[in-house]
Amino acid sequence: MSTYTEKQLEELTQSILAGRRLRAEDDLSFLLDTPLPLLQSYAGRLQRHFCGKHIDFCTIINGRSGRCGENCKYCAQAACHHTGIEEYPFLPKEEIIRNARANQEAGANRFAIVTSGRALTGKDFDRAIATYEEMHRTLSIGLCASHGLLTREQLHRLHEAGVTSYHHNIETSRRFFPQICTTHTYDDRIRTIRMAQEEGFCVCSGGIIGMGETWQDRIDMALDLQRLGIESIPINALMPIPGTPLEHRPQLSADDILRTIALFRFINPTANIRLAAGRKLLPENGATAFLTGASASITGNMLTTSGTTIKEDMQMLHDLGLTNQDEDCRAATGTCGAR
Repeated sequence: MSTYTEKQLEELTQSILAGRRLRAEDDLSFLLDTPLPLLQSYAGRLQRHFCGKHIDFCTIINGRSGRCGENCKYCAQAACHHTGIEEYPFLPKEEIIRNARANQEAGANRFAIVTSGRALTGKDFDRAIATYEEMHRTLSIGLCASHGLLTREQLHRLHEAGVTSYHHNIETSRRFFPQICTTHTYDDRIRTIRMAQEEGFCVCSGGIIGMGETWQDRIDMALDLQRLGIESIPINALMPIPGTPLEHRPQLSADDILRTIALFRFINPTANIRLAAGRKLLPENGATAFLTGASASITGNMLTTSGTTIKEDMQMLHDLGLTNQDEDCRAATGTCGAR
């Protein structure tokens, strides 16, 4: 065990502010053993230094649902699971753009189309490109895409269409990944992330906690994201879905999620640590987290798990003395925290 005192955390925080980064060879047990309120207070210090009062909000539309051929154990959309999820092909362009415009007017920073399946291909991919092109021409909201294991050519087409961010989670640690999915590999995901970065995208990549992984798996995931230079890291708390192999997993405690957020902030101090699924498990729907490490969130109606309305989130920011206005963001990284 390695419980840090306040003096030790002060010294470590100052060294991180000066450019030090925690590595796998460091003794990171303090992240697990230090009392949570003390760890959170210094995670909040790092957040305020690198992100100021800025909280970045993105929104999602499920552009194609169900019938996925992959076997990710957590996912309601896998065809091998029996979850009763609504299935539909790629949504009409007009419906997607209507949603994007409403999210823009409500104040969201970014809008993402997410689609089920190993990769979006063929006519559905062409429809997505046409939709992104029109949104880029007619809207000011930032555009993000999440379409699976795309090719280099597809990523280039997305970028040319006006998309600036690509979302592709690594989900968990390299060690634990085969326990969650066997139809593609951890390296498949890493390869897609690197191609997206080479194309010039800001990559949003994180994972899910509460699937049966260890604390070391969470630390290893955070370290891999640091090595990849990820600028936006969504942290999802598993919301067990009936019909999936993980349907009987116990829900995580709020303290468990909050400690995970803090440790990700220490390991990835300049990234946007983004609340995703499971916000409802946190005190005041994440208000505590926005002061102790989390600098971003998905808002609105989230895929297959309940979310929070943009209006509610804007009021929360106001009450906390925070903002989602881009000019107030001092994040040290690139474009994931800006339109």
